[in-house]
Amino acid sequence: MRAAAPDGAAGRRRRPHAFGVERGPRSRPLASAAMADDPEAERPPGRRTSPVEPVDPLVVPRFAGPATFARLPRREDVDACDVAVLGIPFDSGVTYRPGARFGPQGVRNGSRLLRSYHPALDVKPFAVQQVADAGDVACNPFDIAEAITQIEAGADEVLASASNLLSIGGDHTVALPLLRAMHRRHGPVALVHFDAHLDTWDTYFGAAYTHGTPFRRAWEEGLLLEDKATHVGIRGPLFSPDDLVDDARFGFEIVSAMDVLDEGRKAVAERIRARLGDAPVYVSIDIDVLDPAFAPGTGTPEAGGLTSRELLGILRGFEGIKLVGADIVEVAPPFDHAEVTSVAAAHVAYELLALFAKKS
Repeated sequence: MRAAAPDGAAGRRRRPHAFGVERGPRSRPLASAAMADDPEAERPPGRRTSPVEPVDPLVVPRFAGPATFARLPRREDVDACDVAVLGIPFDSGVTYRPGARFGPQGVRNGSRLLRSYHPALDVKPFAVQQVADAGDVACNPFDIAEAITQIEAGADEVLASASNLLSIGGDHTVALPLLRAMHRRHGPVALVHFDAHLDTWDTYFGAAYTHGTPFRRAWEEGLLLEDKATHVGIRGPLFSPDDLVDDARFGFEIVSAMDVLDEGRKAVAERIRARLGDAPVYVSIDIDVLDPAFAPGTGTPEAGGLTSRELLGILRGFEGIKLVGADIVEVAPPFDHAEVTSVAAAHVAYELLALFAKKS
């Protein structure tokens, strides 16, 4: 959550944000940074002005300044937006440890450490595209069906004035309404799903909409391209062998955590890319794809997961894919230690922003 601007002189009024979060008066970003050496040289074709970049950490220390993602401008403070970062503080669909409703706040905090240049992909994600923080969707914490409707509407509203959407949850229930919004814009999409769990259950305690069911519902609703969906990082025990039978019936391919260990990140990335082809791609990342050593702050941790390095490396292997949307979910700061999980998730978000900057 962002700190609200203090009440000022008499007569100054606070205005509500579109998603129910009160904001202070409109203002220019603090110490707006031209962090690129020559911003004009990297200006995207057709853009009238250079992107407004994050606050310069050499002017304003990274522990200060705005509480937006990476200390970027707010969406309402820029005229055009290539990638909007949208928080979804919802965790009423969890089956074990709650706390992911605080995920957007935690990831924004962890993102203060990000810098302007991605050397591995040779790109400045904040200079070649306008990235802005779109705030949080106001979700009903007691009514899952209503919350799903609110998330879907919130994503549609942001996408009406932004080219791409990077969402920060929240539990994995949020992937379903996000995929619905993507479908209206792009039709069925290829899916790369990083997770310890399949998330293709039918129901849990009779509930059809939980963080363990979004991709079964997405398949049933025709939101996914046939035979272009891949799980990555799957591990741990299952309830029944039927879990795998159903998953295969939906056309998913599984790249297990042990496959990543055995094959290596480059081979795994190439294997997934071959399956994607030139299709529009949605990437959904449950932070529990990482081993609890690298992401203790999550709702359903499983031993034997990927390292942070492996996850970042696989994502870098997707350079040039037709990325149309992404989410990072299940960050639960109440169970985190020293912001380990939040920092990891923020760096995953940075990789995704770099992929948006270099997509085909």
